[in-house]
Amino acid sequence: MQLTKKGHACVRLTREGRTLVIDPGGFSEEDAAAGADAVLVTHEHPDHFDEGRLRAALDADPAVTVWTLPAVAERLAAAHPGRVRTVGHGDTFEAAGFEVEVHGELHAVIHPDLPRVGNVGFLVDGEVFHPGDAFTVPDRPVRTLMLPLHAPWNKFSEVLDYAREVGAERAYAVHDGLLADAGLAVYGRNLGPQGPGTGRTAYARLAPGETVTV
Repeated sequence: MQLTKKGHACVRLTREGRTLVIDPGGFSEEDAAAGADAVLVTHEHPDHFDEGRLRAALDADPAVTVWTLPAVAERLAAAHPGRVRTVGHGDTFEAAGFEVEVHGELHAVIHPDLPRVGNVGFLVDGEVFHPGDAFTVPDRPVRTLMLPLHAPWNKFSEVLDYAREVGAERAYAVHDGLLADAGLAVYGRNLGPQGPGTGRTAYARLAPGETVTV
């Protein structure tokens, strides 16, 4: 399976000519969802869900399906009947030939005065876990963790402890669109050999457009 990092929180997974895209939001490239066979959306915030772009992807290809939680599905389903599927914690399904498990229910707390929205994480083919905006720990081993690097709802100690708790073989940065080069360097140093240590997990950041095999 090929994993391509796109802007901010978006990831493209490709295997045997099929493409699954996770969270092609407004901080990602305009064409992040283009050519996808299926799209997964973790939650409704605009850096993960760009309604206009996703509608364009659905209009461009009548075979595209979207899998997401109710708050997002209700904004798309009427115009695309049968192609927007609602999922929640504990669900399993097949999307574009990929086996997907759903883990988690709520977005991380940004501030107690702000309401929490729903958030689901997706484990794809038992290999790649994208938690969206939460530190959800799946109840099974994960080999590749998409690690939310920087957000209004986290701090570095939590990011590091989350990587340690999941214990994946490798972690690749997502949710990094708010960081300038200096900030990316600081996070890279602290999550690398010079930092406190990520346990058994090897950390790396892929530049947007960079692809690895997982």
